[in-house]
Amino acid sequence: MIAAVETVDGVLLVDIEEEAVLGPGTELPAVEAPPVDLPRVVATAGAGATVVAVVDRRPPLAISNDAGATWHEAGGGLPSGFAVAVAEDDPDRMLFAGRNRLYVSTNGGVFWRSLAFELPDVVGVAWID
Repeated sequence: MIAAVETVDGVLLVDIEEEAVLGPGTELPAVEAPPVDLPRVVATAGAGATVVAVVDRRPPLAISNDAGATWHEAGGGLPSGFAVAVAEDDPDRMLFAGRNRLYVSTNGGVFWRSLAFELPDVVGVAWID
């Protein structure tokens, strides 16, 4: 699982499974953010009927599994967020960016694990695998 992470210092490629920064990248892949009708939205991502919104509140995530018809809160232990990505081929695989740290979920946002390294301030994230 490889992700592109846009930071204030440029784009980095990250191997999520190995928890390693692979090196510089060129740019984030173009991904259209789904529109959501929620207050205080920071960033959105989606795949199929799953839509994830980073919101400026606690907990920092709102997740919909029915294309935005209903929402539930998630990420109670996560810090404030700046970006999110959902894998196109597996909507259970999500990547969440705090200020300088990445968190990954492989079960639709129920449980999250932090990656061991810190990055420069994160601006955006995207799956590229």
